[in-house]
Amino acid sequence: MTTESTRQGDVANRALAPDGVQRIEWAAREMPVINLIRERFRKERPLAGLRMAACLHVTAETANLMLALRDGGADVVLCASNPLSTQDDVAAALEATYGITTFAIKGENNETYYRHIHTALDHAPHMTMDDGADLVATIHKERRDLLATIVGGTEETTTGVIRLRSMAADGALNYPIIAVNEADTKHLFDNRYGTGQSTLDGITRATNVLWAGKNVVVAGYGWCGRGVASRARGMGAQVIVTEVQPIPALEAVMEGFRVMPMLEAAKIADIVITLTGDINVVDRHHLEVMKDGAIVANSGHFNDEINIPALASMAEGTRPARPFVEEYLLGDGRKLFLLGEGRLINLAAAEGHPPSVMDMSFANQAMAAEYLASNAGRLAAGVHTIPRDLDEEVARIKLHSMGIAIDMLTEEQKKYLSSWESGT
Repeated sequence: MTTESTRQGDVANRALAPDGVQRIEWAAREMPVINLIRERFRKERPLAGLRMAACLHVTAETANLMLALRDGGADVVLCASNPLSTQDDVAAALEATYGITTFAIKGENNETYYRHIHTALDHAPHMTMDDGADLVATIHKERRDLLATIVGGTEETTTGVIRLRSMAADGALNYPIIAVNEADTKHLFDNRYGTGQSTLDGITRATNVLWAGKNVVVAGYGWCGRGVASRARGMGAQVIVTEVQPIPALEAVMEGFRVMPMLEAAKIADIVITLTGDINVVDRHHLEVMKDGAIVANSGHFNDEINIPALASMAEGTRPARPFVEEYLLGDGRKLFLLGEGRLINLAAAEGHPPSVMDMSFANQAMAAEYLASNAGRLAAGVHTIPRDLDEEVARIKLHSMGIAIDMLTEEQKKYLSSWESGT
């Protein structure tokens, strides 16, 4: 289906649309779950009449989600959730070929980024779809007039869920949000396998570094950190984990990784990768002890994890060493290398997660949107975990698409599991 948008978005170059169409179609080959949902949505139109504002990474995988939402009847406007994560050809294709108004330009400055968010919100959405909660935060801080007609929203990321739960705890969150990130078919696969592969891919493309033998420090051992640590070890790196929580730190030890404070790890690091969702995880005192030539990258959602102002203040000069690699020459002669402006390196320097894993994440997004639409007015303001039956349905469809069958419980087994009388 090819249409021309009746609204004018803001993309880098609409002439790139044919390349974007190719990229979107290629990703669709590896996204059977979202394709099946799109087919059903086209018939049932569960989102008919809903205006939706989505603030997501504008990639080929996201495009396939947008097409499913559009075919489900939603009137969708899309803006970028990170200044460096947009694929310009995909944005052009969404805008010029598929009729989805898009506000996203790779490398846009902070002013443009927030202008795009506000322009997307001018759509007066009934539903929001967020990746990092910038859309929700902007509504609550600056566009409160929109709250009256919003029925709900979804959130894709760990960082965003943390932010929204903080809002809910403060009594500041005024409508229900489905935490898509909490779905097992999201965080167990997207966060672990997607982030693991795409982070190493981004760093490799930016630097052409050999992983084997390197001391790689992974800050944070959540599902994203687990994925990066395991993939780095698989490439032959000596992996060190830093943590602030005792249980994941203990798990990292039991998985065979070295665990130590960042101040110790920074002294021996060849590559430091942050994935925590917090601020200044790599701070001035860590930068001061790093060895000459150390590489610092972030794969958490915001560029706050590395104290970039501190690094800049320590430097006598900077220069681009390669695309997405900035060299900082320090006063003592050391050189430190910051990748992708401290933003998500897997999207800044590479293509983000493979479509096969985003298939499940975006299937959860689509089904969560349908759930919100069918339960409009019945959910309390706050953060809600995605219903378990939707999560399991995504897994069932994915297994079916892979040609994998599993056993089913017999009636006898169901009865046994629901009873308490049987014992030793």
